[in-house]
Amino acid sequence: MSKEEKNKGDMSFLEHLEVLRWHLVRSAVVILVFTIVAFIFKGFIFDDVILAQKNADFWTYELFCKLSHLLGRGDDLCMEEISFSLINITMSGQFTTHIVTSIIAGIIVAFPYILFEIWRFITPALQKKEKKSALSLVFSGSILFMIGIVFGYYFVSPLSVQFLGNYQVSESITNQITISSFISTVTTVTLACGLVFELPLLVYFLAKLGIMTPEFMRKYRKHAIVVTLVLSAIITPPDISSQVLLTIPLLILYEFSIYIAKVVSKKNT
Repeated sequence: MSKEEKNKGDMSFLEHLEVLRWHLVRSAVVILVFTIVAFIFKGFIFDDVILAQKNADFWTYELFCKLSHLLGRGDDLCMEEISFSLINITMSGQFTTHIVTSIIAGIIVAFPYILFEIWRFITPALQKKEKKSALSLVFSGSILFMIGIVFGYYFVSPLSVQFLGNYQVSESITNQITISSFISTVTTVTLACGLVFELPLLVYFLAKLGIMTPEFMRKYRKHAIVVTLVLSAIITPPDISSQVLLTIPLLILYEFSIYIAKVVSKKNT
């Protein structure tokens, strides 16, 4: 432990801000490094990851098709070739999209390190046992975030693309989607799923501060269901399948968070 960390408890408010600034700088540098890597490997990021959801042979579509056959429903759940085409309508559109997408990819990959920097910032103020639990929270938070990203990318986002891409008010109208609109849908939904999967971690901190209790969460469980439905409707496009698909894991996470609050409350007493 550095001398700076040993004396952190005696620091003034401005000195704490200076330490925080360096944690933020290091996080920004790591995000920048991963952003540059994502920018360089644009073929993989776009063709193999983001634009892959436009193809009928995408893993999720094939999975639903296999499930349809297993359930004896024939091709009911099989996805047809997505009928829309992607276009670019501005001179700098593709370049701007390339930069923005690379930044989002950089943030996603660097997220575990960002949590690690948060842990480093709060560690000097913790006791020895608390430091170990805080480090495990960094690991747990990273796992939850990545599970949310995978879930959003493979389940919620593809259904959103399928629904919105093939939706027509009239057969005389052809869907020509701008590349920025398509990528915004995919990245926003995927990143939002990663963030909402951090609910247990948020509840842990609130319970640690005495703000959240298991009794409170049980009492307002019905209200939480309504909030979850509203949140799912905000995150996902207006199709029922995507909303239900996001609502189910959120409700499971809520119940798991009640258990976490219960454990923390026992430790606080």
